[in-house]
Amino acid sequence: MKTLMLTTTMSKLSITIMITMALLGLEFGAATTGAAQDAQDHHAGVMKRGAHVMGFDQTTTTHHFRLTRAGGIIEVTANDAADKTAISQIQNHLQHIAVMFSEGNFSAPMLIHAQEPPGVAEMKRAGAAVGYKYEPLPRGGRVVLNTTAHVNAVHEFLRFQITDHKTGDPLEVTAERNWN
Repeated sequence: MKTLMLTTTMSKLSITIMITMALLGLEFGAATTGAAQDAQDHHAGVMKRGAHVMGFDQTTTTHHFRLTRAGGIIEVTANDAADKTAISQIQNHLQHIAVMFSEGNFSAPMLIHAQEPPGVAEMKRAGAAVGYKYEPLPRGGRVVLNTTAHVNAVHEFLRFQITDHKTGDPLEVTAERNWN
C-alpha cells in the first residue's frame, strides 16, 4: 500500500512538474513570438511609411546602403528594368533627398522609420562638411555621402538603414568599386 501511495504521489508531482514546465515554455515562446511579431510589425510599418514618403512601391524596388572610406552610398533601383514609372519615381525621390539632406532636413528618414536614425544629429550639425551628391543609374539612382570629419556619423546612419530596411548589406566598409 505504501508503494502505491508513493507511486501515486510521485506521479502527481511529475505531472505537476511537467505542466509547470509546459506553461513556462509557453510563456517563453509567447514572449519570443511577441518580440518577433513586434519586429515584423515594425518592418511592415517601415515598408508602408516608406512607400508613402518615397512615392514608390517598396516591394518592386531594391535598396542598398554601402559604407565607404569617405562616407557611403544610398542606392535604390527598380527590380524590373522596364518599370519606367518606378525608375522615374526613384530618381525624383533621390534627387529630392540629396537636396533635403544638404539643407540639414532629415525628416524623410524620421517619417519612414518613426524615429530619428543614429548619426542624424551629427550630420545636421556638420552642415556642408558632409556632401550629398545625386547620381542617376539606368534602373534608379543613388546619393553619395562624402565627408572627411563625419564618417562615423554617416556610417551610423547607414548601418541603421541596413538593419531597419533589412537589406543584408555589409555593416562595415567594403572594397570600393563601381556599384552599377
